[in-house]
Order: sequence, then structure tokens, then C-alpha cells
Amino acid sequence: MGDARILVVDDERFFREAIRDALAPAGLSVELAATGEEALDKLADPSLGVMVLDLQLPDLHGLEVFRRAARIRPELRVVILSAHTEQPYVLEALRLGACDYLAKPLHEEELVLAVRRAQASFALEAGWNGLRERVGRLESAIASLWERAGSAGGASAPEELRALVVRAVSEVLGASKTSLLLPGEGPGELRVAASHGREIPSGSLEPVRAGEGPAGVALACAEPILVSDLARDERFPDRAGERGYDSASFAVAPLVAGSHTIGVLCATDRRDGPMDADDLALLRILAQQAARLLDRPEPGAAEPEALAEPELADEEAPLEAIPGGDSLGAELVREICEAVTAEVEPQRILSAALERIGRSLGAAPVSLHLATASRDALVREAEWDGGAKSDRARLPVGAGLTGFVFESGGIVASDAPASDVRFAPAVDTPQDGVARPLLCGAIRFRGRTLGVFRAFPEHAREASPALAELLAAALSAAVRNVLLYRSLVQTIEEVAAARREAQGG
Repeated sequence: MGDARILVVDDERFFREAIRDALAPAGLSVELAATGEEALDKLADPSLGVMVLDLQLPDLHGLEVFRRAARIRPELRVVILSAHTEQPYVLEALRLGACDYLAKPLHEEELVLAVRRAQASFALEAGWNGLRERVGRLESAIASLWERAGSAGGASAPEELRALVVRAVSEVLGASKTSLLLPGEGPGELRVAASHGREIPSGSLEPVRAGEGPAGVALACAEPILVSDLARDERFPDRAGERGYDSASFAVAPLVAGSHTIGVLCATDRRDGPMDADDLALLRILAQQAARLLDRPEPGAAEPEALAEPELADEEAPLEAIPGGDSLGAELVREICEAVTAEVEPQRILSAALERIGRSLGAAPVSLHLATASRDALVREAEWDGGAKSDRARLPVGAGLTGFVFESGGIVASDAPASDVRFAPAVDTPQDGVARPLLCGAIRFRGRTLGVFRAFPEHAREASPALAELLAAALSAAVRNVLLYRSLVQTIEEVAAARREAQGG
């Protein structure tokens, strides 16, 4: 979506082609239209994400084209072109939702920056909409799995349940090929117990051993693994023995039941591109649910207490013991998506996201700390304090559970952090110094940890690793887009300053 194509609408051939020629060297793909009707017809192409629209057209006024385009493609980003005499129309276009406007004659560098900013905005909303859709599929999949497992057929047919699990992974992640590996005959080995999108004859594959290959490493370490591009990943330089995959990107998550790992879920060949951190977070949630389902006792055996229906009145019941309880995280990510897409100004984006977390969890404060340029401290970038408690303004990078999260890029989810030997009271508590349940996750961008988020929920049930994983992925996406927006604004300001200097101030 970051490479969305550009539709240039102008009745003057000179301007249409001049804009195309200015955008082409920047690697921007352009489609041209001379009339409003022609432009509206071309919007049927989903690859078009930005429209550069002149207000004066021979058949329809630009505002009417804008209104119709908004009904056809509400996610479209529009940059208005105007003469200096058309300011009232420009203001109306901005009120209707235009993301920018440029006055003729055009300055090529300003044009490129405006279009790139519109592309980034289009990609941001498309990304959030995609995540929101996948979170919805996650909720439905979890509910369906537990419903089917609770039925007579589901409870007595493990093969059917395994098939449902791999199909759910495929639907949630949009992965063309998924598989479930469970213990084989030998010690420490796994065999394919179910697959989706790929025919694997029984007994045709060699068993996977603990510590060997991505699935074996995930099994041995009980940690999920994401490979964005196998050719560039030094952890697994040779996967020549594997066949039948179209993509070099995949995700693997262990099935952990209680204190032991009972299998591995694998997903690859995602239809919309490489696997990312959001996919890994969703797969991890599904793996946690699958582990609880597949580790259930045989029919007639006593049901483990952890799998019984939860008593919602019990405020101390851990979230991970509640079947389908991770839907809280899914709903919360959906709320963060809505908060982010409703805001434009970067600081308000982060504050709105943190407020949704705080109100949903009954947590205060909820904060976001980013590393300084020298990476010697974490400075509070944004927070929601609930009108009462505030988090610490500055944190060291190498101390406490918070420092562990920053240095390792992992998460901490603890209902009693003070009992952890790594706990540092002056670091892992908010400003009032009172120890509370702690959720802390790494904020990551392009493989690098930029900072951490922290939440201090009132109730221990909210201190869930699955929830921390989802929140880390959602807030990392928000921070990535805020940083991109700030970079674009800074570049635009530098260009404007250079132009003023060139024109003599």
C-alpha cells in the first residue's frame, strides 16, 4: 500500500504530463485522466490510492469529482490543484477531507513531497483497516474453535479439531499454507498432524527434531519465530530440504500448555505479502488457544480446572486461564485502530491510543517511552494518566524489567513484578513508587527497538503475555507512522526554508 499509484486529473495536457514527468523519477507510478468522468471510471482500479485533482475540469467541477470519489473510494487520498483565485473552493475541499493542496504553478519538489505524504496516509489507513479486519477474523476463529470443540463431534474427533485449527490459521493470517506439528514416535521430534493448502501424505516427511530448523527451534525455545525473508535470515541459512512453498517468509509459534510445549503451528505463503510482526502476534494468540484445545483430556476424563468456564466475578482469575480470553486483546487492538484512524496530529494519535488501553484495562498510567539519540535513556513520549497517576518521565535503559524489555526486544507481563529478581523499584513502578501488575512491551521499527510501552493495570487478570504481545504490535505500528509523518513534515519545512532563502528571505 505504500506503493499506491497516483491518478492525475487535469484537463490541460501540459500539466498532466508535467506532473507525471515530475513524479516518475521519484519512482511513483502515474495514471492520467483529462475529465472528471474519466477519473471516476479509473477509480475502479484498486491500485490507485492517491488522486491529484485540478478543480477546473471541462465536464464536472473538481469538488463534485471529489464528492463522488469519496463515495466510491472513501480511503482515497486527494491532493487539490488550484489557482490563487480558487481559495474558497480549496477550503471547501479541505473541509471535505482533502489531505493537501498545491497552487499553480507547481514546484516539483513540493509536488513529490505532497504526493508521498498522501501515499503514506493512504498506507496508514489501509494498514489499520487490514489489521482491524484480521483482528475481527481472529475473534471469530477463536469463538468458532471453542464452539466446535464443545460440540459432541469436536470433542470426540481430534483429527477434525486439528483440521479446524490449521484452517483457522489460514483464514486469520491470509496464509495459503499452514500446518500443525505434534509429537512423533521418537523423543523430542514432531510430525505433521494436519495441514491446509498443501497435500502432505502421511509419513512422507522426515520428523522435525527439537532445535533443528524453524519449527524445531520454536519447539526447543518455546518462542515464536518470524522470518520476513529467508534469503536474508542468518538463523536458517539452509532450508533446502523443504519443498512446496512459494514464499521465503513464514511464521512459527509453539503450542504451550501449562509448563510444556505440545507442538508447533506454522504459516507461510501469505497472500498479501511477507509475514510481519502483526501476523506473528495473531499466530501466537491462535497457538495459545490451540494448545488449550488440543491438550484437553479424552472424553470421560476429568476436565482440568483451567479449562472450565470462567467465573467472571473472580477478579484474580488469570486471563490466560480463560478460554477465548485473548479476545479482550483483539477488541482492544480494534479500539486502538479506531482511535488512530480518527486522529491526524501525531501527538494526539499516541495519546488516543494510550487512552483506549488505559480505559479498557482500568490501567493508569499507560505510557510510551522512546530512546534518546544516544540510547542512554528512555524518555516519556506520551502517556494517559487517568487524571491521577503519572509515569516516570525518564528511565534508564539497562535496569529493571523495563530495561530487560528494551534490551531484549521482548515483553514482560506479570501480576506480581516485585517478586521477579530483575525488578527495580525505582524503574518498574510509576511516579508514586507503588508496585502494581505490569505490562511492558518493546516498540520496534525495521528490526530495531525504539522504546517501550508500559501499563499498570489494577487487576492481575490483565497481566497477560498474549495481551502484551498484541499491544506491542499495535503501538509499534502507530509509532512507525507517527515517525514517518514527522519526517515528511520536517522535509517539507526544510524545502520551504530553502526556497525562502533562495528567493532572498
